[in-house]
Amino acid sequence: MTTIDSGIDTLAPVEGLSVTLADGVLSVTIDRPDSLNSLTTGVLAGIADAMEGAARDPRVRAVRLGGAGRGFSSGAGISAEDASDGVPTEIIVEANRAIRAIAALPRPVVAVVQGPAAGVGVSLALACDLVLASDKAFFLLAFTKIGLMPDGGASALVAAAIGRIRAMRLALLAERLPAAEALEWGLISAVYPAEDFDAEVDKVLAGLLAGPAAAFAKTKHAINAATLTELDATLDREYVGQSILLNAHDFREGTRAFQDRRTPKFTDF
Repeated sequence: MTTIDSGIDTLAPVEGLSVTLADGVLSVTIDRPDSLNSLTTGVLAGIADAMEGAARDPRVRAVRLGGAGRGFSSGAGISAEDASDGVPTEIIVEANRAIRAIAALPRPVVAVVQGPAAGVGVSLALACDLVLASDKAFFLLAFTKIGLMPDGGASALVAAAIGRIRAMRLALLAERLPAAEALEWGLISAVYPAEDFDAEVDKVLAGLLAGPAAAFAKTKHAINAATLTELDATLDREYVGQSILLNAHDFREGTRAFQDRRTPKFTDF
């Protein structure tokens, strides 16, 4: 394989992440199925590196972002103990870098969601240009269940797709949104039967590979510039707000209640 300076050939291996290039498609796969592909700082940094590398690699014509096993991603795997060590702040930094890199990449990025997508996993999917889902998939902004707020740009990405009122419903009530309803709302691009899912994803990728790369790049830039004008400011705003919430009582209570399988008692104002 020919080495491309600063392209994907220079990427270091990341535990829990698979990155492969074949026939013009860069496949970036979160490979932590035992935790439903929960996201670590290293995995998020690896996703960001892969997207940034793809932007400089002329062999890449499309990117496939997915998860191994039965789900896309359960979101960031953090605990109250992590917060005391400052780990979640690092996770937010790398998540934001990954979101920015996906949005800026001048190639089509396809999210392949075969099962659950939760937390910042939803943000990663929605930052992509096409979101393809199995009929077994669902989307969940579960942040408020543990005393947190949406991050990874979800405040902008969700609202840009489905509007303020529906975005508030998902964020405040932390309800599961099945793939069929997500399609009806305009949150995702397509839903396919689980048994046909892989074949349908391959068809979409084949169409992108056969399409006009230069036109795709300018189209993506134009649509994102028109609809995601607040993305950078949102990422910064979420970082500040989430950093405060991660060090608050309600987050510690929320995570402990989740571990104890009980209803949390939130007291912060």
